[in-house]
Amino acid sequence: MKIIETDRLYLRELRMEDQAELSKVLSDAESMQYYPHPFNHEEVENWIKWNMENYRRYGHGLWAVILKDGDLFIGDCGITMQNIENRVLPEIGFHMIKEFWNKGYATEAAWACTEYALHDLGYSKLFSYTTLENIPSQKVAEKIGMKPYKIFEKNGKQQIVQSISADEA
Repeated sequence: MKIIETDRLYLRELRMEDQAELSKVLSDAESMQYYPHPFNHEEVENWIKWNMENYRRYGHGLWAVILKDGDLFIGDCGITMQNIENRVLPEIGFHMIKEFWNKGYATEAAWACTEYALHDLGYSKLFSYTTLENIPSQKVAEKIGMKPYKIFEKNGKQQIVQSISADEA
């Protein structure tokens, strides 16, 4: 079932059958350079289970991003509830398989998820956070209209939080 559709993409719930394709991004060292480590098989499986629980609990999570041309799995994108400095906030996240980088897919999926979060789910504000070193993710956040919100430390690393409100989207 399609949750969100754009000109080139559609987003649907992740399924266990997506594990091999999702591993192409979550288990890749370059793709996961801003995480503590690339995910192993069990961690990818747990990632899917976590999102399935998010669908049940919140009605959203990270969804599979499918390229309409060829019906190809290219990554994940969506809204998860994250603890940012002791506040549980809606956060947009995305991970794209390397061969699909720099084609605008992350921005297209993130913009659609932002619209969905602010207008369909009714969140008044949406956040993005990452390490200060993760410039590519910060650029995607900027392209969808997010502005710097604050910098904080988590696990010994500086994190930047960006945000957009419903009236800005």
